[in-house]
Parts: sequence; C-alpha cells; structure tokens
Amino acid sequence: MISLARGVPAPECLAVDALAECAKAVLEADGTTILSYGPGAGYGPLRNWLADRHGVDVSRILITNGSLQGFVLLAQHLAPGRRVLVENPTYDRPLKILRELGADVVALDMDDEGLIPEALEAALAAGDPPALLYTIPTFQNPSGRTLTTERRRRIAEIASAANLLVLEDDPYGLVRYEGEPEPSLFDLTGGNVIYSSSFSKTIAPGLRVGWFVLPERLAAELAASATATYITPVLLGQATVYEFIRRGLFEPNVERVAGLLRGRRDAMLEALAEDLPDAHWSQPAGGYFVWLELPDGTDAGGVLARAASGVIAVPGTDCGGAPNTIRLAFSYVTPAEIHEGIRRLAAAI
Repeated sequence: MISLARGVPAPECLAVDALAECAKAVLEADGTTILSYGPGAGYGPLRNWLADRHGVDVSRILITNGSLQGFVLLAQHLAPGRRVLVENPTYDRPLKILRELGADVVALDMDDEGLIPEALEAALAAGDPPALLYTIPTFQNPSGRTLTTERRRRIAEIASAANLLVLEDDPYGLVRYEGEPEPSLFDLTGGNVIYSSSFSKTIAPGLRVGWFVLPERLAAELAASATATYITPVLLGQATVYEFIRRGLFEPNVERVAGLLRGRRDAMLEALAEDLPDAHWSQPAGGYFVWLELPDGTDAGGVLARAASGVIAVPGTDCGGAPNTIRLAFSYVTPAEIHEGIRRLAAAI
C-alpha cells in the first residue's frame, strides 16, 4: 500500500537527536516549571520570540496545542450560526469543525492564482456580514496553490473596506522549494488580520506547537478559553521548540526539510506528466500537496475505490472540490513510491 493521502513530514525530516537534546536541556534547566501547569497563552520565552518575529506586542501572541486547536477556539468564539467564507477547495478539518458549530460555510472559487477577488466581493454583497474569511494563501492545503501578490493586495483592500476579519493560515509558507516569498496578508494590512502558523511542518508535528497573532482583546479571550478547555498548554513541547530556536537550529532545519521534500515534489510532477498526461494539476512551489483534476466526467471517488488495494489519496470532495478532483500528498513517501503510486492511480483510471 502506498499512501498519497498523508500530509505529514517524512520521518527523515524530524531532527530527533537534536530535539531530544533540547528537551533534556529544558527539563534540566527548568523542569519544575515546564512539567507543571502554565499560562493559557503559552510559554513566555517562545511568546516573546514570536512577538519579535512578527513585530507585535507579546499580548497579541497565543500559542496553542497545534494551530488546529487554535482554530477550534477561534471558531467556537466567532462562528456559531454565522456566515464564514472559505476557499473552494479548502482544508477538510476546518470545514468539518465549522459545520459542526452550525456555521453557514460559503465557498469562494479559486483558480491557479488562488482565491478570486471577485468571488470575495460577490459573497460580501450577497448576505449578512461574515464572521471571518478563512484563507490559506501560500502552498494551500489541499491545492498547493499560492495566491499571487497582486491578488493579495486586492483581497486586503476588499477586506479592509468591508471591515472583514481575515484568518491567514500559514503552516507551509517556509517550506519553499523555489522562487521568492509573497508578502503575507498580515504584513500587507499592517497586522490587521489574524495570522496563524505552526512548527509542525518546520520542526515536528508531535510537539503540538502552533500560534496565533490576534487583536489583543481577542487573544486574551481565547487564552481564557484555552485554559477552560485544556487547563494548560503543552509547555514541554513549547520549551523544546524555543530551545531548538535558541540554539540556532531553526533556519538550517527549514532549509534541510525543504531540500528533502523538493525531490518528492519533483517526482510527483514527473510521474503525473508521464502517466496522466490528459489530466491537469497544480504546480506547487512549496508545501506538501498537488491538486489533481481528472478529465471532466471522471468519478475520482470511484477511481480511488478501485485503486484502494494499492494506493490511497484524498478525494477532492472531502475538501469541497469537484467530483473529478483528488488531493495528492508527496511529503511522506519516497520518490520511488510516488512514481509507483501514480502508476497505480493511472491504472485505476
């Protein structure tokens, strides 16, 4: 079985020995603090580092047990019974969370350049003011697409004019294989959007360390919600991340991870060109995913069912996509497995 479904880092991406040393060091230095209950907003030294990185007061930083936990807290606070704008397609777990909360989820069309600004304008004109726009503008999950700089500026202008709260989810932005980074919506608006990210893709997902940059009052409210929900953040994971950063290991590790995954991205694009020339797919410059669009009329769910004994992937409908779409993840498998997995998928088609 070859899994093209797992959007997780390959085992060799994980700096196990260095992280073990960091965890040991922080426990020896301040174990009684780290192993006890802590403030809902997170580990102080890491919050300070993040505040400096984003150029904001530390009161705006909330560290959560993975960024998805932070999304849950934010959605519970803002979304129940309200309109929430999302990209189409988008990450399946926020979709599930929003629907369980009773939100009215409005999907906005994308193309190869990302979210279409006119779709945002139309949605804003069509109903009650939304609670927020949830967007993954860089190396999007599931499509791998990146919002162009021109569109980023336009969407920032539209959101500002409409007083629309924007959540910019950016877990993949540093995992870049080529090209120069686009300006974040956070930077384009002078920090007037909510920004979230995670160390899951740049250090290790099992540490469960994500963060949000929020308006100060909202940060305090969500920190209180975090304390009421899980009492304390995972201070050992947060302190280990901070020690990893303090030792100067973070940027070199990001470069190492990108180097490891670049070959997997290349292998997937090569395999698709060889085995599925009649399909269309995204051309990600970073991240974990390729969005595959099979010829019109193809039932991707049926294809995946036929292929299930040899290869698995995520049907695009799970992410709000059309019936002929599939999310392909290349981050966990080897180039050889990618080529064989795409060959098996092509055979099922």
